[in-house]
Amino acid sequence: MSFLSREHTIAPPGYNRWKVPIAALCIHLCIGQIYAYSVFNQPLTRLIGITAPAAADWKLTQLGWIFSIALFFLGASAAVFGKWMERVGPRKAMLVAALCFSSGFFISALGVQLHQIWLLYLGSGVIGGIGLGIGYISPVSTLIKWFPDRPGMATGMAIMGFGGGGMIGSPLAVSLMERFSNPASVGVAPTFIVMGVLYLLIMLTGALLVRVPASDWKPQGFDAAAVKIKRLVTQSHVLADQAIKTPQFYLLFFVLMLNVTAGIGVLGQASVMIQELFSVESVGAERAVDAGAAAGFVMLLSLFNMVGRFIWSSLSDKIGRKNTYTIFFSMGILLYAAVPSIGASGSLVLFIAAFAVIISMYGGGFATIPAYLRDLFGTRQVGAIHGRLLLAWSMAAILGPVMINYMRQYQLDVAGLPRAEVYSLTMYLMAGLLALGLISNLLVRPVEEIHHEKE
Repeated sequence: MSFLSREHTIAPPGYNRWKVPIAALCIHLCIGQIYAYSVFNQPLTRLIGITAPAAADWKLTQLGWIFSIALFFLGASAAVFGKWMERVGPRKAMLVAALCFSSGFFISALGVQLHQIWLLYLGSGVIGGIGLGIGYISPVSTLIKWFPDRPGMATGMAIMGFGGGGMIGSPLAVSLMERFSNPASVGVAPTFIVMGVLYLLIMLTGALLVRVPASDWKPQGFDAAAVKIKRLVTQSHVLADQAIKTPQFYLLFFVLMLNVTAGIGVLGQASVMIQELFSVESVGAERAVDAGAAAGFVMLLSLFNMVGRFIWSSLSDKIGRKNTYTIFFSMGILLYAAVPSIGASGSLVLFIAAFAVIISMYGGGFATIPAYLRDLFGTRQVGAIHGRLLLAWSMAAILGPVMINYMRQYQLDVAGLPRAEVYSLTMYLMAGLLALGLISNLLVRPVEEIHHEKE
């Protein structure tokens, strides 16, 4: 077991640090499959009926809880196990993440065979969610230590993988279910098993590849003092237990939560939204958006979500994290506020462009926050601090979709608005949330020395 210890992952002199992002991608490209979990929903409603839902089949409302449980345990496990991960090192954490995430598929496959939905809640939700959380944070602090000169770019590469995991997982799952389906089965259980094995092997490869730098290592030509002067980046360290006593932690908590609330709410309703805003009744048959075009819109947003994580986080190395988030919130306020007018104008191109930028900033917010934490709290326990901050994601994953869904339904059922007009108030509300995020970001200041770790 000593092979798994932190001491045995210290890189030898001359080690190529660019191997570490590969290890991180092995983890994040796998766990990012959670973004594509919805491809299982329809087949899971036909396990008994096969071609159509039977009376004893599960409902979509029951299955929707799997995703919510997984995201909740992502944030909770990241917060709980962050300090443990920093202590034992990334290799052991990645191994645990791989075992939990793959076990989630195996337990869910058993749940499908026995038709016991609680096993899916336990497998893909609880145990798989724990694997998500530990896997999400395990490469972050390691990458930041390897790339003190470009922490935003480094974390952006890994977290870009999380955004892209769904683009790989979705066609893979669909292809496997088609292969395993037959007149007596929709093919979900064997698909779960195959994907569990594949993800286990890939994530174990990442655990084998990962290394941590020696305590005295730094990139050739790197001048920490110059970075501090240029970008107000601390060279001290704040421990995780002390970090949660600072106002900076809670300001960044709101920064992340508000940015994600706005973005994830749109992602969850993107297909329905574009079809209702650009329906036959609103823009005519020739310019109306059907289900196929809406699916293409969702895929485009996924692409911008992924690419935005790398581009915005890399830009933050040049202009600073605070300035980057100021751009996120300022542009977001303008774009969200403009969406109702864009929808009323019938300009599909402007609508798609606006949301492409919005979703790129949503993804960029995820990728930039670890480097922001590093700037303020140092590198000693940045992974643990990042884990605790991810509780903001868990809250946003509930707030965003709930606000959009319930406000939409209220305006349809009570206010009696046409479907093309039900999103106006929601967009203005999202702009207001981003304004609060902008204020929180502008209030961020360097952490006072009283919180710094004593040498």
